[in-house]
Amino acid sequence: MNSPVYVMWERQLKRYWRSKARIIGSLAQPLLFLVALGFGFGPIFQKAGGGSYIEFLAPGIIAMSILFTAMFNGIEIIWDRQFGFLKETLVAPVSRYKIMLGRTLGGATVATIQGVLVFLISLFIGFRPTNLFMIPVAFIFMFLIAILFTALGTAIASKLEDMQGFQLIMNFIIMPLFFLSGALFPIDNLPKALATVIRFNPLSYGVDGLRSALTSTSHLGIVMDFVILLVVSFLITLIGSYLFSKIEI
Repeated sequence: MNSPVYVMWERQLKRYWRSKARIIGSLAQPLLFLVALGFGFGPIFQKAGGGSYIEFLAPGIIAMSILFTAMFNGIEIIWDRQFGFLKETLVAPVSRYKIMLGRTLGGATVATIQGVLVFLISLFIGFRPTNLFMIPVAFIFMFLIAILFTALGTAIASKLEDMQGFQLIMNFIIMPLFFLSGALFPIDNLPKALATVIRFNPLSYGVDGLRSALTSTSHLGIVMDFVILLVVSFLITLIGSYLFSKIEI
């Protein structure tokens, strides 16, 4: 298949599988969160009447691994720009929108694979989905989260030329997105200001959708989670495509 979208998608996957150290390294942080927080805060969470903290935490950590992998996919644009590979791609007689779409789909596929790997690790730690038939729905939510934040990372990278600056901005964005998504704590009975911030955070709907699919527990509603994620992913992809098309070489 010679479609530019397929070519860019395939290139992203090959890059991922060639970097075994990257795969192992990106699994270390989710594993640490699952073990340290899951078992460390588990007794406290259970005494508070919240049940198993591993079951509550696992969907949030899966979303976290997807978020980190997807957002940092944008750094490859800056890397390719610095070494001239991006210029070779952009001068090809192919629409930049298709190139960006292929990169986004490739990065999202990689991030989704990362989420699936963390999901499998969580099963060994003790997490158990409540409904096996909802696992494909969870995979759909993983892919939507990946699309959204891969496109966001690409949009930001399209406006930057400095790799260190990109990393600083990513950390400034990623940590608030993660900690204010309900991944680590229930979002019921929160102060009004904090609850409002969480509802404006798109990752909150991804975490809630995953939690609903895997544990049958939802705070926002699985239908609302899906619709909002789908709409925001579409809008961010459009913005990312526009910014990518304006890259000067």
